[in-house]
Amino acid sequence: MTLVERKLKILQAIINDFINTAQPVGSRTIAKKYDLGVSSATIRNEMADLEELGYLVQPHTSAGRIPSDLAYRLYVDSLMNKYELKNNQKKIISELLVQKMVEIDDVIKNTSRILSQITNLTTLSLSPQFKRSKIKNIKLVQVDNDKVLLILVSNSGIIKNVILRISNVSQEVLNKISNLLQEKLRGQTIMKLDDDIINSIKSELIECESFIEPLIPKLWNTFSDLDDSNVYLDGITNIFSLPEYTDINKAKKFISIIEKKDLMYELLRNDKTDGICIRIGCENEIEEIKDCSIITTTYRLNGRIIGKVGVIGPTRMDYSKVVAAIKYITKTVSNNFEEI
Repeated sequence: MTLVERKLKILQAIINDFINTAQPVGSRTIAKKYDLGVSSATIRNEMADLEELGYLVQPHTSAGRIPSDLAYRLYVDSLMNKYELKNNQKKIISELLVQKMVEIDDVIKNTSRILSQITNLTTLSLSPQFKRSKIKNIKLVQVDNDKVLLILVSNSGIIKNVILRISNVSQEVLNKISNLLQEKLRGQTIMKLDDDIINSIKSELIECESFIEPLIPKLWNTFSDLDDSNVYLDGITNIFSLPEYTDINKAKKFISIIEKKDLMYELLRNDKTDGICIRIGCENEIEEIKDCSIITTTYRLNGRIIGKVGVIGPTRMDYSKVVAAIKYITKTVSNNFEEI
């Protein structure tokens, strides 16, 4: 074993031990628990070198060391062993994910919940962006004398139901308007709808002018007000089971940041990575979460990225297990999307 290989083996053992115990690691612990073929004194010297190189930190005056953000980066890039989910875990994930498959939003909420249960961490996910999706179906349904239900279905599987206040319109007229809207708007992206399309619809429904005139502005206001996407959180209270958050004030600070959905939305939206992205500690742009790591990935429909899901937790998280869980869950979700 070369000096470089030895240092890497020792660093890998220290990181694995710290992930499992959350306790600073000493040379004797490594010598006893890991068969590295070197003495405790040699390990101690190597740990001193690793500390000097910036891979280890000594949090207290005790002999124990903990990994730095630099060490975790080396670990996830080169040293991490591949974790394989057990068959019963895969079965549970698959069975839970096929429940409540009526709407994409339900699938995403379910995904966050399952991922938080598997990892025992906080999860966040970003739903598909409705305004950037294309309209697949549109329907107007009379609810009562002054209410009409607008049903919108996008090509990414999102369903939006909105109540419009419109008086004294029959379902027959609504069907006629729905058919024309379907003809004109199918395949159109909501954010690109313009006056030419509006005028075209109006010109073909002159006989329904008394209903069209008040309806069109309400439709377009509804389109404008539709949420571009939603951020879903799950497992927020999982942090109370982690040693890093036994300090109640630190836990409250974490929760207050996580619950700022605008901030989480920007965090996910600004992640342009296609695939697994791991941001460790100081690599995060948000100051308040620089002692956390975030692992995110994308999910797809027909090969097109339509959203993101991720896990946030201490830098000591079990990266290999989290990555394995995220990969399997998002693969299952993407396959299920194809069948919706």
